[in-house]
Amino acid sequence: MMRAAGIALLLALAPLARAEEPAAGMSLREAVDLMLSERESKQALDKAIDRARQLGASDQSVLEARFLYSVDRREDEMIAGLAPEFQARRDSFKLADSEIFGVREDWLAVVEYAQAIACLEKDDTAGFKQHITEAFWLSPKQGAAFAPHIERLRLQEAMRNLHLDFSISLETLDGGSTTLHEVVGDRKALLIHFFSPWSRECEESLGDFAKLASSLEKAGIAVMSIVGESDEETRTDTLAMLESLGKRPAGPWVLDRKKRPLAPLLRIQSAPTMVLVDLDGSILFNGHPSEDELWSAIQKIVPGFKRPAGAPSH
Repeated sequence: MMRAAGIALLLALAPLARAEEPAAGMSLREAVDLMLSERESKQALDKAIDRARQLGASDQSVLEARFLYSVDRREDEMIAGLAPEFQARRDSFKLADSEIFGVREDWLAVVEYAQAIACLEKDDTAGFKQHITEAFWLSPKQGAAFAPHIERLRLQEAMRNLHLDFSISLETLDGGSTTLHEVVGDRKALLIHFFSPWSRECEESLGDFAKLASSLEKAGIAVMSIVGESDEETRTDTLAMLESLGKRPAGPWVLDRKKRPLAPLLRIQSAPTMVLVDLDGSILFNGHPSEDELWSAIQKIVPGFKRPAGAPSH
C-alpha cells in the first residue's frame, strides 16, 4: 500500500518497483499494487490497468497509476494529457479511496501540477507560473517534484537570449588551444559535452559517449568535450580516463576558461550535460543526454539520425 507517500517520495520509490506477471487467482489488492508500480512501458501499464479493472479497480486508482507512471518516466506530454481528467475529478475525488494521497491538499496540488505541465507544453509561461505556484502553496512537501520544471523553464528562457561567440579560444588537455570556429569547421552544428572526472555517471558513460561522438562526426555535427574544472589534477585524471579507453572519443577535449568560463554562461550545474549549438551560436538544446529533446534537435539537423545503441534514455 502506497498511501500518503506524496509525489516527491513516490518519485524516489517508484523506480525501485516493477510489475511482475500475475499469478493465477490474483486479488484486487495485488493487481492494484502491480498497476501502481508498473514502469516498463506504456503497453505494460495498459495491460496492468486492464487486469486491475477486471478485478474491480476504481477509475481514481487507474488515474493515480497513470500519473505515477508519467511522473516517474518524465513523460510531460502524458501528464499534460491527464490534466483535463484531473480537473474533472477535482471535486469528486475521494480521499478514502486514494492509493497514494494522504491529505486532500496533496491531491489538489497534483491537479494544479498537471495543469501547469499542460501550460508548459503550450508555451504558456504565465499559466505555468500560476498553476505551479498554487501547487507549491497546496503542498510544499512536493517541491522536489515541482522544482525541476521551474528550473527547466528558466534555463530555456536564458538560452533563448544567448549566442555563443565562436571566436572563443580554449586550452586543450594536451596543452594546445583551439577555437569554436576551428572545431566546427564546415560541419552543420556543434555538440558540446560537459565532462567531469569526478562524476561517476561521466565515467560509466564514457564508452557510450565515444560511440555517440563518432556517429555525430560522421553525420556532420562537430563534437567538443569541455572539462569544467581547469586545475592540473583534473587534467591528469581526465587524461587517465581517456587513455583507459584505448582510443580517445572524437572531437577535441578542452579545459573551460578560468576567466569568463562557459559552464556558468550556459548554466551547467552537473555533468554530463550536452549543449547543441547552431552555426549562428544559438542554443538548440541544453540538458542531460537522456532527454528526448536532444535527439529531436539532432534529427532536425540530420534527418533520420538514429540514437546509437547504449545512448542514455529515461
